[in-house]
Amino acid sequence: MSLGRTKGVGLSGVNGFIVEVEAHVAGGLPGFVISGLGDSAVKQAPERVKAVSSLVDGMLVNQRRVTLNLSPAGRRKVGTGFDLAIFVAVAAAMGIVPRTVVRDLVHIGEIGLDGSVRGVAGVLPSVHAAALAGVRHVVVPAVNAAEARLVSGLKVHAVADLRELVQRYRDLARGRAVDAVPEPPQAEPPASTRTTDLSDVLGQSEAKIALEIAAAGGHHLLLAGPPGAGKTMLAERLPGVLPPLNEEQAMSVTAIHSVLGLLDDVRLITRPPFVAPHHGASQAAVIGGGSGHIRPGAITQANCGVLFLDETPEFDKAVLQALRTPLERGTVTIARAAESVTFPARFQLVLAANPCPCGNGWGQGVDCTCSVAMRRNYFGKLSGPLLDRVDLQVHVQPPGLTMAAQPSAESTRVVAARVAAARAVQRERWRGLLVDGWALNAHVPGSLLRSSAWRLPASATAPLDRRLERGSISLRGYDRSLRCAWTVADLSGLQRPGRDQIELALSLRRQAGVAA
Repeated sequence: MSLGRTKGVGLSGVNGFIVEVEAHVAGGLPGFVISGLGDSAVKQAPERVKAVSSLVDGMLVNQRRVTLNLSPAGRRKVGTGFDLAIFVAVAAAMGIVPRTVVRDLVHIGEIGLDGSVRGVAGVLPSVHAAALAGVRHVVVPAVNAAEARLVSGLKVHAVADLRELVQRYRDLARGRAVDAVPEPPQAEPPASTRTTDLSDVLGQSEAKIALEIAAAGGHHLLLAGPPGAGKTMLAERLPGVLPPLNEEQAMSVTAIHSVLGLLDDVRLITRPPFVAPHHGASQAAVIGGGSGHIRPGAITQANCGVLFLDETPEFDKAVLQALRTPLERGTVTIARAAESVTFPARFQLVLAANPCPCGNGWGQGVDCTCSVAMRRNYFGKLSGPLLDRVDLQVHVQPPGLTMAAQPSAESTRVVAARVAAARAVQRERWRGLLVDGWALNAHVPGSLLRSSAWRLPASATAPLDRRLERGSISLRGYDRSLRCAWTVADLSGLQRPGRDQIELALSLRRQAGVAA
């Protein structure tokens, strides 16, 4: 029996799994059958393999009957990254390459009709999955080799052409030395440009306080105000205030960008991402999905970073409502009839909204052309359940002459230092109680804050208790205000929040009148 084996890697969301690629070659009526629940790209792989087999001496695939299986057969395989593994398995079954050499290797890559091995998306999570599975050698396209080497614990072999790969395997079988394939030169990273700084924003003291609290505790933020007041400027400066990503977070963010094909600079992403989709984006683009292959959306691309929705009421209402579950769970699950994929979605949400559709409904609103019904419909898209999940809701004051005369405000570096110190206090406080890397006040369960160990005295929580009794705040809002109060205390160097910190947290959560 002519049976060849090697390994490939499939992707489910941004997580990889090892795929055993088995090829059986026999005589009889020529044909090429592939099984194992592959998508259309996988089903087309036999045609590419048959076309390039003529480039290798003795590999007459068109004259043999080939049966190929991708195991586990019940898991869906997507993309052209299985081409190289399929070719190697067939070559091993036909005795073109030594079977014992390729059996335990992972092969990733797309093959061209000229025999070239082309790059594919998602190499980083694929190689990471191979390393976790105990694989010690992986073969990837030369253009993806630098990305693959971001994963430690295994040897990465670059390949640019199938004929060279076959010759290298033959040389290995004969005990000869194998020369490494030179990698294409990497483009130099773009020269650093001046980054945005918080000192560029004049005035807006209340909004800046809310921004610092949001950064320190991982809280969600709503900025409402007239056009030109600085809402977008403030949101764009939030990532600069956040601390760099740790190693686990950096690997997760880089893997997501790899799957999306957005990894231009081949190095780990260590800064929190900032994602700002257009208000016309579809639900699949923001949340994730697609008619065929399920792809991550903007909320997954913003994982460990900031998702900014400018002109929030202009977004489709279904898109905004779909944010509610990811905001609570930190993940999003896209379910289809054939499969269900879960993506990470632990992001900070920043919303920006004008006071009305025309944007002139601030102050006395003498220039506003919107009717009462238009205003109601405009803000009706920001439903109560969604706003209830936004910890800080502040009004950004319109610009004035006094702002331009004010001295420069604190720089991003100064504010970032306070944020880093506050986050260090939170990590120490919640160590062992929350998942490492997510030990922020925004992620603390309300039941824990209300437990005997962390419950605040009634004299401090009196303002919150009164609003809860009157029904002007929900229990979720109660817990979120408590979390913000803890963050205010951490920024102030206090052990626990008092009445002043709770009142400040409440004043920054005024759902009524944020668009006033």
